[in-house]
Amino acid sequence: MKKIFTAFTCSLIALILIVTNSVTAQEKNISYYRAKAPFAMPDVALPNFADKTFSIKDFGGVNDGKTLNTQAFAKAIEACSDAGGGKVIVPAGTWLSGPVEMKSNINLHLEKGAVIQFTSDRTQYPIINISGDNKKFEVAPPLYAYRAHDIAITGEGIIDGAGESWRPVKKSKVSAEVWSNLIKTGTLSTDGKIWWPSAEALNGEAYLEKLKKGKSSTVAEDYLPARDFMRPHMIYFVQCKKILVEGVTIRNSPKFVFYPGRCTDITMNGVTVFNEWWAQNGDGIDISACTNVVIYNCTLSVGDDGICMKSSRGAKAAGEALLKNILIAKCTVYRAHGGFVIGSNTDGGMENIYVSDCSFIGSDIGIRVKSNPGRGGIVKDIYIENITMKDIKNEAILFTTSYEDVPAGKEAGSSKEEADGKIPEYSRFYISNVTCDGAARAVFILGLKEMPIHDIYMENMQITSKAGFISTDAKNIFLKNVTFNTPAPVFKLTRSENIQLNGKVVE
Repeated sequence: MKKIFTAFTCSLIALILIVTNSVTAQEKNISYYRAKAPFAMPDVALPNFADKTFSIKDFGGVNDGKTLNTQAFAKAIEACSDAGGGKVIVPAGTWLSGPVEMKSNINLHLEKGAVIQFTSDRTQYPIINISGDNKKFEVAPPLYAYRAHDIAITGEGIIDGAGESWRPVKKSKVSAEVWSNLIKTGTLSTDGKIWWPSAEALNGEAYLEKLKKGKSSTVAEDYLPARDFMRPHMIYFVQCKKILVEGVTIRNSPKFVFYPGRCTDITMNGVTVFNEWWAQNGDGIDISACTNVVIYNCTLSVGDDGICMKSSRGAKAAGEALLKNILIAKCTVYRAHGGFVIGSNTDGGMENIYVSDCSFIGSDIGIRVKSNPGRGGIVKDIYIENITMKDIKNEAILFTTSYEDVPAGKEAGSSKEEADGKIPEYSRFYISNVTCDGAARAVFILGLKEMPIHDIYMENMQITSKAGFISTDAKNIFLKNVTFNTPAPVFKLTRSENIQLNGKVVE
């Protein structure tokens, strides 16, 4: 009887543990993190769709990977839109296409086994005015929308941007084998260090400069000679509302993978993002001047920044932060220039960003905050907690106000922007519960003499690195229960005031 009772008790305990763990897993969903946010995180609105379906097969689509389906996508989306919206189905198979414009009330749904393969034929991408500005011309992105609402990309399929046909490649970033195969096509820079997909791509910047110096052009065709240089972002939504991206894999982008600008109510859930690590400007998720954003349970390995926040006000006067109310949780970033990134454009202002339960493994930098005079602004009320890092190439945590973006073919210092009052100011960062197993430097802070980085709070951190805490032009940095496993000296301070460890000022 005792054995039976013991067995029953063990089974009951096991069942309780299973149920408890299950409940815990269920609780740690988007609603859990929204409630846990240290600011009033709004409930991000999801798109709504009519219960209607339209298959691209019914509009002439052919899934053989050879037939161009640009018109089939356009017709299916148009028909769905005319019917009041619904779901545009992409069945299994490989669907070759040129640019696809999304419209309001459309859920582009990729079934399991479906691949939207955007064409490598660059002539299929026209020059357009995506934002309605007749002076701003861009290459049509593979997937885009302007001032649309209730739009989604869902399912278990893959979207491939044919980025290899657009991007320049630096010789220093690839193996000898990759380089020898690459240079069989395209053209090389004069120094032989950069491969370009075409002579037009190589010479495109010079052509645009010449066009800019001449009479201001409002004709799209004038930009065609520079099309190969003006490579597009892959998924580009401008001034849209209620966006959902869920379940899909997005890979091989010409430039940034997912780039919403001035959008409201964005949810990314369970998305996989991949670019080769040498992909020039191959950022993963770049949120630009958007509000009310959730990025949850996403996995990235990319060629530039992983999950990045940008905010630019253009010529407008500084005012309310253009990027705010951002929730990022349960994401993993592998290869990237930075795991979680702010900048470099911060002049539009940022506030109320909450990052929790994320892992950065093998990225160049873990937490990367970067800007410089000319594109800097106020960045405040940033909360980062429960972060695991491993094998970080450079800094575990970096703040810099002297970031200089050096495009392919340029040298550092070859171009400067006027400050125009756009000075970066970082304050009220709260970073806690961080472990890092391996980094070149634990914390690196570089502010400006006229605007030191200030009021940064770090708590409960363990970082193993080759160098410790390095700061220049910083003040009011508070470290509590922080351990740097690094050779002495742990602290190297230059023009830094009130740097405290456990309540004591570090000398």
